[in-house]
Formats: sequence, C-alpha cells, structure tokens
Amino acid sequence: MLLATVLALTAAVLHASWNLLVKQSADRRLALWGQFTIGGVLSAIALITWALVGSLPHIAWEWALVSGATHVPYLMLLSRAYDRGDFSMSYPIVRGAGALAAAAGGVLFLNDTLSLTSTIGILLAVLGLFVLAKSGSWHVVGAALAVASTIAVYSVVDGHGTRQSQPVAYALALNIAAAIFVSLYASIRSRKQMIPTMRAHWKIMSAAGVFSTVAYMLVMIAYRHAPVGYVASLRESSVVLAAFAGWKMLDEGDHRRRITSAAIVLVGLIVLVIGG
Repeated sequence: MLLATVLALTAAVLHASWNLLVKQSADRRLALWGQFTIGGVLSAIALITWALVGSLPHIAWEWALVSGATHVPYLMLLSRAYDRGDFSMSYPIVRGAGALAAAAGGVLFLNDTLSLTSTIGILLAVLGLFVLAKSGSWHVVGAALAVASTIAVYSVVDGHGTRQSQPVAYALALNIAAAIFVSLYASIRSRKQMIPTMRAHWKIMSAAGVFSTVAYMLVMIAYRHAPVGYVASLRESSVVLAAFAGWKMLDEGDHRRRITSAAIVLVGLIVLVIGG
C-alpha cells in the first residue's frame, strides 16, 4: 500500500506540473502539441521495446484511436480555458467536473453503478465546484466545463478500451494515437510555427511530455498494488496542488476560496471512489 501511495501522489504532482507548464507557455496549443508528440514518441519506443523483448498483449486499438481523436478538442479547449482564466480556478474545475462527468458516463454507457456513498461524494464535489465557480465569470467557468466534457468522453472510451486490453499497453497505444491526431491538427492550424516552436521550447515540451507519460504509467502500476478507488482519490489531490500553485507561483488572488473549494472537490471525489 505504501508503494501505491507514493506512486499515486507522485502522479498527482506530475499531472499538476505539466498543466502548470502549459499554463505558463506563450502558445498553449503548440505547447500541448509538443507535449503529446513527445509523449507519443516515448510510448512508441516503449511499445516497440515491449514487442521485441516479449510478446505484445492484445490492445483494443480501435478504442485507442477514438480516444486519440477526442484529444484534439481536448487540446483546443484546454488551451482556451487557460487563456481565459486563472490556473487555480480552471484546473480544479476541469479535473473535478471531468471526473464527475466520467462517473456519470460510466453509469450510462458502461453499466457501472453508484452507491449511496458515491452519490454523496458527487454532491460534495458539485458543492465544491459551485463555490469555486461562483467567484468566476461564466466566460472562464464555461471554458473549463467544456474541457471537462471532453475528459468525460475519452474517460468512458478509455474505460471500455482498457477493459479489453492490457492496461499499460493500452495507455501506450492511446498516447501514440493522441500524438498522431494532435500532430495532424497542429499541421493544419500552425504548420509554419511547429518546428520553430519546438526548437525554441523543446525543454518545456519535453518536460511536459515526460511528466504526463510517466504520471499515467505510475497510476497504472499503482492500480496493481492498491484498490482503484484508493489510487484515484490520491491522484485527484492534484486539484489542491493546482490551487496552491496558482497562489504561490502565479500570484493569483482569492486563494482562500479557491483552495477551500478545491479541497471540498477532493473530499467529494474521495467519497465517490470509496463508495464505488
């Protein structure tokens, strides 16, 4: 259990960190493109090595491709959300609402069930999001909720795809698919800026790509050593980390409300997964 705790908390730090790097980037769409591209290359290397060393397990590539395509609107909307709002507001709404919508999607499309405890957790998380959203404009909150809707879609797709695949192999396949679709999108919108931006900001893009890839892999490993709900709860501690980062590193105001709201969201998500 100790190993799973360390892995999940490390993943939370890495996840909040790569989002912070994107927020601080001048061109957030290209920053996300670079991150996904580097993450996809690393995943391809890992998958090829896996195939050469041993027998590659079955992967539901069709679902990985669907999820990869969904990451294009995710990229577009996430960059827009960070353009419009503070990190300490946008990130907790994106993650919290995304997790709630994914839970609802699991019930509707994957035959998941929610207990009374899980329902109470949802209500708590909604309360936290309401308190947080109340202090922001709809211009900001709406952009964050739009990102959350894409998270819900690809979470349901990944839930289905993972159940038909070896989880780590599926995660690698998903990263590859996302890199392909995001690169196609970037080549249409910003072809001339892609290479110069990569050359100028390859360090930040590489860090974000490594952080996001390693974070997901750590979660997959943690699932092997502890209950899924336990790992998921610790992973969502990133919303509180983001609230602190916005306050301390980006000098964003209203920090008491935002940290309190993020903490309520986190408690709600913990209750949600405990109930599951």
